Amino acid sequence: AQTLKVPDTPVEVLVDLLTKAREIAASSGNVPEELTSHLKKAVDIASGLDDYLEKMTTQESEPLAELYEKTVSHDWDQVHKDGKTMFRLPKECITGHVEGQTLKMLVRMSQAKKILEIGMFTGYGALSMAEGLPEDGCLVACELEPYLKEFAQPIFDKSPHGKKITVKTGSAMDTLKELAAAGEQFDMVFIDADKNNYINYYNFILDNNLLKLRGVICVDNSLFKAKVYLKDTTDSNGLALREFNQFVSSDPRVEQVIIPLRDGLSVICQVSVSEVTDDEVFRGVQGRPILDRMRLDGKVAYVTGAGQGIGRAFAHALGEAGAKVAVVDLDKVKAEAVSKELSLKGINAVSITADISKSDDVQKMIDSIVSKWGAIHIGCNNAGVNMNSASEDTSLEEWDQTFNVNLRGTFMCCQAAGRVMLKQGYGKIINTASMASLIVPHPQKQLSYNTSKAGVVKLTQTLGTEWIDRGVRVNCISPGIVDTPLIHSESLRPLVQRWLSDIPAGRLAQVTDLQAAVVYLASDASDYMTGHNLVIEGGQSLW
Repeated sequence: AQTLKVPDTPVEVLVDLLTKAREIAASSGNVPEELTSHLKKAVDIASGLDDYLEKMTTQESEPLAELYEKTVSHDWDQVHKDGKTMFRLPKECITGHVEGQTLKMLVRMSQAKKILEIGMFTGYGALSMAEGLPEDGCLVACELEPYLKEFAQPIFDKSPHGKKITVKTGSAMDTLKELAAAGEQFDMVFIDADKNNYINYYNFILDNNLLKLRGVICVDNSLFKAKVYLKDTTDSNGLALREFNQFVSSDPRVEQVIIPLRDGLSVICQVSVSEVTDDEVFRGVQGRPILDRMRLDGKVAYVTGAGQGIGRAFAHALGEAGAKVAVVDLDKVKAEAVSKELSLKGINAVSITADISKSDDVQKMIDSIVSKWGAIHIGCNNAGVNMNSASEDTSLEEWDQTFNVNLRGTFMCCQAAGRVMLKQGYGKIINTASMASLIVPHPQKQLSYNTSKAGVVKLTQTLGTEWIDRGVRVNCISPGIVDTPLIHSESLRPLVQRWLSDIPAGRLAQVTDLQAAVVYLASDASDYMTGHNLVIEGGQSLW
């Protein structure tokens, strides 16, 4: 920092002032030694700060390092003399290593997917931010100098993140107008262009809704030459920045903080919007937009029959939405396999072996979940059996077996989980019923199954009305015929074409067709729904 001819950043200005003070102290015979010592320590800390930040920041990727080296070693004076650039570009303007990593971190922290960059100088900042974007993210960079796009593009092409970047050359304001006309919106807008235009860019972005409601504007160089806060600055850029910072500070639409990193980074968020009905529809319930309201972070769930088929799909869906999941199944090996799948996806999961037709197993299941995680917020009672037989041939054994799992077992799970939930004052119970609760599926004959699933619907309706005033909602999902390995068995395969002719959708259900429904019913977004039978059967019950 001390080798720079003209101090530019706040730290460099401090180093310069402290160094001068130290020299004055050293040349004066009557300065206390303690003061000289303090000045020395202050100079040492300030002068080493940038170097320390550089050393402690994670090193950049190879493409970024190559782009940085290409920029600082380029003869920009010659490029301007040759008429390739409109302006003489000083290589010192390039975003530094620490700033680049800071921008990447901001992108990751804000979970931005779409970024607008106004002014990029050779693309180091653009590529840094692109590295922080998800695979389907995109960054639009506005650049006045066409040469800079040509300069940076070969490096963008080398990076796996370069495909996320689109460079639009020409007037930034023209590009902004084009983006606004197309209805584009961005999670993050980064401004580092003509400082006299900062206010114009900022106002256009807010006035034309280019920034998403929960988006962030980042402004670089907002402490340019460390003089913006001084009343007597004469530097035109300093004056423009001081006016900009004061304007933003007094703008009721936003909140801002200025980070004194290098030459200043302002982070600005929108807090109010004029001329709208600022209510829960606009802002979201408790400030949460609809997809956030369907998140299940911090919730504890269990799914019975989760070792395969629909139950496995439900366990994955609830876990992906943020819940901890107990995978319950009669088959220990299958339960453990699904639990392992969830763990590989970063989902907190445990496997439990239980026969839900046995009251002791049901209670042990509930007790072990509460013992491990302290609560049960979501009970997904999915386990079921189906045995086909003509009604006149249906044995009492088949009837009892079917009812013991499908209805008695579901009741015992509802009751045991419900007692925990009623005590908590909150819970969501989702039972798997069937389209067979509405129609008589054919040509297969399954009296005991159809009747048991009709019972699940009435059980759901009754509990749903009894418990809602104490915070527990009970609903059920009725799938149509689901494409599972069982469907392709020798006995059922001949029936598939007949079933398809009865289904308006023209295909069987996939387990993934049911996943969004279970997440909705498990989430706060469905708090006013109870006792409902959510039918997902491709229209089969309508014909």
